[in-house]
Amino acid sequence: MTAQEQLQNWISESDSIVFFGGAGVSTESGIKDFRSVDGLYHEQYDYPPETILSHTFFMKSPEEFYRFYHDKMICPGVQPNAAHLKLAELERAGKLKAVVTQNIDGLHQAAGSRTVYELHGSVHRNYCMKCHQFFDVEFIAASEGVPHCPVCGGTVKPDVVLYEEGLDQETMEASILAINRADMLIVGGTSLVVYPAAGLINYYRGNKLVLINRDETPYDRKADLVIHDSIGKVLGEIRV
Repeated sequence: MTAQEQLQNWISESDSIVFFGGAGVSTESGIKDFRSVDGLYHEQYDYPPETILSHTFFMKSPEEFYRFYHDKMICPGVQPNAAHLKLAELERAGKLKAVVTQNIDGLHQAAGSRTVYELHGSVHRNYCMKCHQFFDVEFIAASEGVPHCPVCGGTVKPDVVLYEEGLDQETMEASILAINRADMLIVGGTSLVVYPAAGLINYYRGNKLVLINRDETPYDRKADLVIHDSIGKVLGEIRV
C-alpha cells in the first residue's frame, strides 16, 4: 500500500480530523515563507525580518515596520490552493473538525473553512491601539505610511502576533482541545520548529498522526505516516 493510499484509507474511516498547518500550505498560493531558500529571511533589508516583525521594533519604528509590512505581509489577489479547498471540503463533509494554522493570510476562510484557529493572528484584522476600533486589510493596504484611526487618531496595529508577543490564550486552548479530541491529526507545511505552536502536536492522543511536508521535520520519527511531497498535490488527490 502506498503512503497516498494509506492516507486515503485513514481519512475515509475517520470522522474527527484536525489539520495543523504552517507556511508551506500557502507557498503554493504564491505567499513566501520565512525559512526556505527563497523565503523572506534570505532577502535583504536594513534590518532582519525577525527584528522588523517584533513588538519592540513596531513601537519604536512604526514607519519602517509598515514599509516592510505593506511590501511583504499583505498579499492582494492571492487565492486558496488545492490544500485549502480540500480541507474546506472535508469540513463540509463532517470529517474535519478544525484547522489550526500558523498562517495569517486568511486563505483557509477564503476557501470555505469555518472552524479555523489562527495561532498567529490575521492580516485581515487590525485595530486602533487607542480606542480599539477594528479595520480590515483593505484599510491598511490603502493607507500610506503608518495607518491612523479616523475616529481618534490612534495608531492602527495588525492583529498578528509579533515576536516578543504571546499567543492568544483562548485560541491556544481551543486548538489544544481540538487536537486532543481528534481521531486523526494531519500536520502539513510546517517545519515544526516554531514554539509554542509546534508543541501542540504533543496533545494528540490518537494513532493516525500524519506529517506532510517537503522536508524532514523533528517529529518525523514520531509520526504514523510521513509524506515528503507537495501538500496541495497530496491533499488534492484525496476523495471525500
